[in-house]
Amino acid sequence: MNLLQAMTLGLIQGTTEWLPISSTGHLRLAENFFGLRLPLLFDVLLHAGTLLVTLIYFRGAIKAVLVSFWHRDFHSEAGRLVLPIIVGSIPTALIGAVVGDWFDSYFSSLMWLGVWLFVSGVLLLATKFSVERSASLSLPIAVLVGVMQGFSIIPSASRSGFTISTMLLLGIKREVAFKFAFLLSIPAVIGALGLTLYKEHGAFMVAGIGLSEVVVALSVTVFVSFLAIKLLEKSLNAKKFYLFSIYCFTLGAIMILLDVLGY
Repeated sequence: MNLLQAMTLGLIQGTTEWLPISSTGHLRLAENFFGLRLPLLFDVLLHAGTLLVTLIYFRGAIKAVLVSFWHRDFHSEAGRLVLPIIVGSIPTALIGAVVGDWFDSYFSSLMWLGVWLFVSGVLLLATKFSVERSASLSLPIAVLVGVMQGFSIIPSASRSGFTISTMLLLGIKREVAFKFAFLLSIPAVIGALGLTLYKEHGAFMVAGIGLSEVVVALSVTVFVSFLAIKLLEKSLNAKKFYLFSIYCFTLGAIMILLDVLGY
C-alpha cells in the first residue's frame, strides 16, 4: 500500500463512518479496486480514528454521563443514558463475539454488499415517515438498538444508519438518537480494537504496511470526520436523513449488477 492509497482509505473511512452509507463496505470496495488484501486490523485502526473524533465531538456528553455514573445519578438528562448505554452494549458484544467473524466473511461478496446497502436504504427511507414522540430511551429500545449495532458488523450494513433509523422509527427525538448512537459506539469500537490488536498484533508486518501509511490514513480519517459528522447532524436537524437512501439504493444496485456480470 502506498501513501496515496492510504490517503484514499482514510478519506473513505472519515466520510462513510459517520454518514449512514457503511464505512466497511466502502473500504472493502476500495481495497478490491486497489488490489489490496489488508488485514482487519487496518480497518479497525481507521475506526479508532473516528473513535477519537467521537470522544472529542461528544466530550461534553461523555463527561456528563461519566459524572452521572460515578454519582449513581440516573435521573438527570445525562444519567438517563447510563443504563441504556450499558444494556445496549451487551447484545452488540454478544453478536460480535458469537457471529462477528462469520458475518464479516459470509456477507463480503458484491451481491451481499449490495443487498445490505438496500436494507440500509429501506431503513433510511422509512425515517421520512417517522414521528418524534419521546426524548427518553427505555431499556427495551436500548437493547434493540444494541442488536442493530451488532448486525452492522455485516459489511455494507451502516452502523449509524441502522441505529439512528431504528430510534427515529420508534419515535425517539432526533437529537437524542444522534447522541445515543455515537455514545453507544464507543464501547463497541474500543472492544473491537482491543480484540483485533490481540488477535492480529503482527498483521501489519506480514502485510508490509509501514508506520507512515498508518499515520497518513489516520490523519485524513480524523480531519474528514469532523466535516462528515457536521453534515450528518445538519441532515438530521433538517429532517433530510432519509435522502441518504438514494445513495444506498444506487450503489447497492451497481454492486448487485457487477456481481451478476461476474466482476
